[in-house]
Amino acid sequence: MASILEIDFAQPEGFRPLSLDLRTPDAEAAPLVVFLHGGGWLRGSRRTFTPGISAAQSFDRIVAAGFAVASCEYRLSGEARFPAQLDDVDAALAWLRTHASDYGVDAVRPVLWGVSAGATLAALTGLRRDDIAGVVDWFGPADLFTLAELDTGERPEDTREARWIGGPAASFPDAARAASPALQAHPGAPPFHIAHGTADELVPFVQSEALAAALTTVGADVEFDAVPGGGHFWQDVEDTALLFDRAIAFCRRATA
Repeated sequence: MASILEIDFAQPEGFRPLSLDLRTPDAEAAPLVVFLHGGGWLRGSRRTFTPGISAAQSFDRIVAAGFAVASCEYRLSGEARFPAQLDDVDAALAWLRTHASDYGVDAVRPVLWGVSAGATLAALTGLRRDDIAGVVDWFGPADLFTLAELDTGERPEDTREARWIGGPAASFPDAARAASPALQAHPGAPPFHIAHGTADELVPFVQSEALAAALTTVGADVEFDAVPGGGHFWQDVEDTALLFDRAIAFCRRATA
């Protein structure tokens, strides 16, 4: 079992304190994975890696491989709209850069690992900073314009992405473009490990296909792990350990 420290890393004015859980292995200068949870930017918890997968199967598995893991909160869309969440990720990274060495952690060039909405934040952060060793993107929305074409049965202004950016992508094109990793790919992007289930009905598989294609076009190092029959949050995947192992292997290469 990894040791866990609960730390307040930021206090945005007018909002609740933001916290992170720092899990550390028994090693000095452990490389760092910064984790961002899913939940459609509407909900979710830093304490849950993926619904249905225990902490022992997720956080502890990564720590057992020799990494420290900082699982970080960010303001949800009911609290603040995009790009406030990117400011929160930056605040977490700033705290870790300043203080993580006190806990035996090397936070100079972390890997960002996000799931679903958190993967979008991880990808956007990796694409706008030059101190990120790599990004693990698990089934994250990548293009808010094409995501808006998905028939969810909701009014366009009620979708999770509309609540995040302030309204439908067509009505807020600048925000939608800035919040879409596939539209932000550029030369010099960090390495990416992208994994997505081909049967994902919540965030279609084509979202990650578009991100992988955009990154490949600009010359980025991209691993694309298509998971046959996998649903969102790895529903219907029998052995998620293999998915963790492939992502951990990427983290090891990125931080070597």
